[in-house]
Amino acid sequence: MILTVTLNAALDITYRVPALVPHASHRVTEVTERPGGKGLNVARVLAAIGHDVTVTGFAGGDTGRVLHERLAHEPRVTDALVPVEGASRRTLAVVDAATGDTTQLNEPGPAISPAEWSAFRESYEELLRRGTTAVALCGSLPPGVPVGAYATLVRAARAAKVPVLLDTSGEALRRGVAARPDIVKPNADELAELTGSHEPAQAARDARRRGAHAVVASLGAEGLRAVTPEGTWQAAPPALVRGNPTGAGDSAVAGLLSALVEQLPWPERLARAVALSAATVSSPVAGEFVPSVYEDLLTRVAVTGEATAA
Repeated sequence: MILTVTLNAALDITYRVPALVPHASHRVTEVTERPGGKGLNVARVLAAIGHDVTVTGFAGGDTGRVLHERLAHEPRVTDALVPVEGASRRTLAVVDAATGDTTQLNEPGPAISPAEWSAFRESYEELLRRGTTAVALCGSLPPGVPVGAYATLVRAARAAKVPVLLDTSGEALRRGVAARPDIVKPNADELAELTGSHEPAQAARDARRRGAHAVVASLGAEGLRAVTPEGTWQAAPPALVRGNPTGAGDSAVAGLLSALVEQLPWPERLARAVALSAATVSSPVAGEFVPSVYEDLLTRVAVTGEATAA
C-alpha cells in the first residue's frame, strides 16, 4: 500500500469557458468537481496505473463531507482523512478554451488545532506500521500546522523504514529536506528559493547536501532533472505538449513513487514520471491524465545522463 498525505486537501472545481476576458461575464460550458490537493491528485494517478493507495490528511465541514463521499467512489483508494472542525477548502480552476490557459484560485485551508494535529500524527504513524510501502508528503500546510510538520513526518517515515517523497515549498521544504527524505521534487523556482542557485544542476546538488537523498527537479516543458547517489539524468517529452498544466507535477510524483515501489532503475522512473506529467497536461480535466497519450509517450521520452561509477 502506498500512502499519500494531503494536509491541505480540497474540493477541486474546474470551469471551462470559451474565452476568459477580464471584467466580463462568462458562460461556463463545463463544470467538474473532484477531491483535490496535491496528495489526492497523486493518489488518483497511482490508482489509475494499478496501485492501491491510502489517502490521509484533514477533512472538515460541508466540503469535507463531499470529499469523503467522492473518495468512496474512487477505485483502489482508501479514505483515511482525519476529521477536523474547520471547513476544508475549495480550489477553482478556470480553463480558457481558446488559449488552453488556466487561472487558478485557491482558498485557504481550515485552521488546525494542536489536538487535531496530534490526532493526525497518531493516525499517520499507525498507517506507516500497517504495511505502507512508500509515502508521499505533498502540498501546502493549513493554518495551525507547525512549519516543521513535514520534517516531523519525514522522520516518522524513516523510523518506520518507509521510503518518503517530499513535494512542498518554502520554509516547509527547507525544514523537511533537513530531515533527510528519500526524494524531494521541487520545481525550478522552489529549488532556487531553497538553495539560492538558479542553475538546476547546481541547485539540485546543493539540495542533496542539505539532506535530500535524491532530488528530482521539475523544469516545466524541459521535463525532469534527477541528481541521485546512483547518477544524474534528465528526461524530457519528445515534443512540447500544450494544455492545462494543473496537476502535472502531481502526476510526476505518482510516476516516481510507483516506480520506486516497483524497484525500477532511475531512467525508467523518470520516463514514467515525464510521460504521466505530459499526459496530464493534455487532459481536459485538471489533475487527470489521458491513458493513450501516456502509453504513447512512455516509449518516446528522451532520457540522458549517466550512472555514477561504482
